[in-house]
Amino acid sequence: MKKHLLVLLLLTGMQAAAQQPPVKIQKGTTRHGPENGSLLIIGGNVGSTAAVWEKFTELAGGKEKARIVVVTTASGDSAAFDQKDVEIVKKETGIRQVTLLHTSDLKEANSEKFIAPLKTATGVYFVGGRQWRIADSYLNTLTHRAFQEVLERGGVIAGSSAGASIQGSFLWRGDTKGPEILVGDHTQGLGFLKNSAIDQHLLKRNREFDLVDFIRKSPQLIGLGLDEATAVVVRRDTLEVVGKSYVVIYDHNTIVRSDNKHITADNKEDYTASSGPFFFLSAGQRYDLANRKVIQAEKKRSNTAEE
Repeated sequence: MKKHLLVLLLLTGMQAAAQQPPVKIQKGTTRHGPENGSLLIIGGNVGSTAAVWEKFTELAGGKEKARIVVVTTASGDSAAFDQKDVEIVKKETGIRQVTLLHTSDLKEANSEKFIAPLKTATGVYFVGGRQWRIADSYLNTLTHRAFQEVLERGGVIAGSSAGASIQGSFLWRGDTKGPEILVGDHTQGLGFLKNSAIDQHLLKRNREFDLVDFIRKSPQLIGLGLDEATAVVVRRDTLEVVGKSYVVIYDHNTIVRSDNKHITADNKEDYTASSGPFFFLSAGQRYDLANRKVIQAEKKRSNTAEE
C-alpha cells in the first residue's frame, strides 16, 4: 500500500511540474552562457578546494557583501532543516549571510514568501544529491525565475555534483531510478547554461565516454564533464577551469572528426583537433563556447633583452 502511495505521489509531482508554464529566457547574444552574472559548475566532492571556494566568494561580491542562498533540495527531505551545508559554505568562504532554501512542494516554490531570500541574493549554491529532485521542485516556478534574476543582477549560480548537472538545459542522469540511466524520466534542467548537458564525478567514476554518443546525435548541444574538486566558471560564452583535476569538452565537431591527430600551427597546439571524441582542459585554461575553440594563452614576454 505504501509503495503504491509513493508511486502516486511521484507521478502527481511529475505531472504538476509538466503543467507549469515554462520560464521564459530572453533571446540574447550568447550561445551557451548567461547574458549577465556567472556560473560556477563543480564536478563534486569540492571539500576544501580553496581555488573553487575563493572563486565563488569573489563572484558573489566578497565575503563582507555576499548574500548566499544554499539550496539543499537535491539531498532529499532530510535536508530541509539541516544546517550542515550552510555551515560548510560559511566555513569555507567566510561569508556570514548564508540562508538555507528547501522545498519539494511546487505550490511553495511558487509563493512570494518562499522566494524572498532570493530577492537580495548575490549567489546561489546547489548542493549534491539527485538532480531530478531539483527539477521536480523548481522547474518553471517563481523560484526558477528568481534564480534567473540572481544572474541578471550580476550574481553567481553555483552547484556541485547534482547541483552542476541541473544547470544544463538537458538533464543528464536525471532518472528517478538511478544515475546509471543516462537519459531518463527527467530530461529538462534549469537551463542556466543554454544548449548543454553536464556530467560530474567524471574521472573518479570512469564516466568520460558516457556523453560521446549523445553529443554525436545532438550537434546543437555542448557537453561538459567535470572531475571532482574541479569547476568551470562561465561568464557569457567564456569558460575557465579552476580546481585540482580536469574538465572534458564534448563538441560534435570534435567527435565526428576524432580520427584527426593533434596538429600544430605556428608552434601552437590545436587542442580541439583531438585524437579521440573529446579533449581535456586543466586549471587556468579557457574555452570559447560560442566558437567552440580553446582560447590560447598568451606567452609571457621575457624581461631579458636580446643580446
